[in-house]
Amino acid sequence: MTEPFPTPGTPVTAAAEPAERGDRPPPARFAYDAHTWKEIAHLLANLPVSLVGFVYTVTMLFTGAGLTVTVIGFPLLALGLMGSRLLGRLERARARKLLGVRVDEPSRLPLRGREGFWPHLWMAVRDPVGWRTVLYELIRLPWGIATFVVTLTGLFVLWPVLPFIVRGLANADRAMVRGLLSPSDELERRIAELESDRGVVVDTAAADLRRIERDLHDGAQARLVNLAMGLGLAKEKLLEDPDAAATMVAEAHGEVKLALQELRDLARGIHPAVLTDRGLDAALSSVASRCTVPVKVTVDLDERPAAAIEGIAYFTVSELLQNVSKHSRARSAAVDVWRSEGRLLMQVWDDGRGGASLDGGTGMRGLADRLGAVDGLFVVESPEGGPTTVTAELPWRDRSGALAEDARGAGKASVRGRR
Repeated sequence: MTEPFPTPGTPVTAAAEPAERGDRPPPARFAYDAHTWKEIAHLLANLPVSLVGFVYTVTMLFTGAGLTVTVIGFPLLALGLMGSRLLGRLERARARKLLGVRVDEPSRLPLRGREGFWPHLWMAVRDPVGWRTVLYELIRLPWGIATFVVTLTGLFVLWPVLPFIVRGLANADRAMVRGLLSPSDELERRIAELESDRGVVVDTAAADLRRIERDLHDGAQARLVNLAMGLGLAKEKLLEDPDAAATMVAEAHGEVKLALQELRDLARGIHPAVLTDRGLDAALSSVASRCTVPVKVTVDLDERPAAAIEGIAYFTVSELLQNVSKHSRARSAAVDVWRSEGRLLMQVWDDGRGGASLDGGTGMRGLADRLGAVDGLFVVESPEGGPTTVTAELPWRDRSGALAEDARGAGKASVRGRR
């Protein structure tokens, strides 16, 4: 069988470089191609667009700042900065369309969790995105005049070398858009991601609780109810018909065994004992033994990760192997787990029919959301006809450090309890 995995130790990249996404235009040439004409259109539009933005910004600043001595000054300034945000969005759209600049949209102002007028007002007044847009609009008017004059003159006088001149001016525009109209910093983008991930974690936890409740209600609880009823009937017949009572007790004994098995399976689904006692190697080997196709398991870890990371890795591989059993029609599969540069990497490979995707209805999207909620990564490569390779990454946390944190948390809880 062909080796399904790349050399362990190579982390998976989440995104391509900007040049590979098409942010950079092709080199300038003497010929006037589509990129050159778009840049010319952008530079000629700089004058009217920057004139509108400059007039709005100056009017907003002078009106808001001049009226700050009154009640309406700060609200007007806050509304003006929100309008500047809208101007920034339009400028990003224009640069994206004509210059090919792909700049992420800044996150919205976090007003939802703040109650009251004054917290909302203060948040809007000190909005860094709005103030950077104000600075952008102030410096754009002289720049817009210069680019308009140079480009218009070059169309009639310097047209043989105009593509090179336009490229230099457009690159300056690209730098201004990236420098002043991009999100505040990496922290802002990270906060937005964490807010989204928090919702995923809450929804996942609620779904798991509903699943456990449903399994208890439909399985062990129903059997225990039948057991109680059977024992009650046996108690009534104990003196009248001992033989019938003995039969009922035997049936109740069988119900007890089934209830215990269901509770054991449910506990294994929450957190298997073999994972706690022996780690990922033994736990994944146990899961692989229950798969309907032969599975080769290779776990190359010098030490065990934190219990939470270990549990996520286990359930990720477990669900992927269930998909292999149910949907892949594979003849063989393999699981590889290793550590690289502070990340725990997992790959599940099978030689089935392929065609798996995050929208395929096999739980892939749920796995991707769960891993994304803990700063993980989930990549599916499954062409039609196979094979399928699913790669997952998790941040590595040392088990000793996690245990120390748990011990400190337990100690604090104990102190609070004594108080």
